[in-house]
Amino acid sequence: MNEFQDQGIILNVRSHGEGGAVISVLTEHYGRCNGYVNGAQSSKRLRSALQPGNLVQVDWQAKLDGQLGRFDIEAETDYASRVLDDANALCAIQSICALLGMFLPERETHTSLFHGTQAILTMMAAGGDTWPPAYVMWEMAFLKELGYGIDLSQCAVTGTGENLTHVSPKSGRAVCAEQAAPHISKLLPIPQFLQGGGMHENDVYIGLRLTGYFLIHRLLQHSSFQTLPDARIALENAFNLSNITE
Repeated sequence: MNEFQDQGIILNVRSHGEGGAVISVLTEHYGRCNGYVNGAQSSKRLRSALQPGNLVQVDWQAKLDGQLGRFDIEAETDYASRVLDDANALCAIQSICALLGMFLPERETHTSLFHGTQAILTMMAAGGDTWPPAYVMWEMAFLKELGYGIDLSQCAVTGTGENLTHVSPKSGRAVCAEQAAPHISKLLPIPQFLQGGGMHENDVYIGLRLTGYFLIHRLLQHSSFQTLPDARIALENAFNLSNITE
């Protein structure tokens, strides 16, 4: 019998059979795992726990390696219900869970990503307006974890660490203002909060455009998926101030 017990973040839930569901969970020590939950549709307790973004305790068992296995679930932290009054935060949680579910290989350990995801979920659940730039940084960490990091440490041309304003879409490396000036139209701007400054108008949208480029042109192009998750697209649109009218 193969089995483990761990913490996990619910990524998605798909109805299966009479009253059950197949769920995907990002666990702390075993990576993204799938399993069947008996009574997931009929139990009020389980329906409440099995919401994308919620933290749960999982007990997974399978007779043989390669089998789907079964989960026993106990609720731990209900993040999803705490953001129901914040449409953007709810959309961000859905985006996080969808990106993890789409791009993380099954059974590959990503402990630091688990803790980073738990941290941003905690921040969202606390409310306030500090989480949007942190979400951009979560996507940067996500890209780095999968081998497609954006390097903002120094200019790709001069090596300076000062006045880094843009990123090369080809290399994913930062470019300083002086070197970027002749090529502005071909480069991706860096939001002010990632340059060491404060938050500026439309900064979150600029950050989402930056990470979104590499999600599309690195992760998506090397996957079987055609587009980014609907929630990720909606989140970027929500922070585009040009879409907001008086």
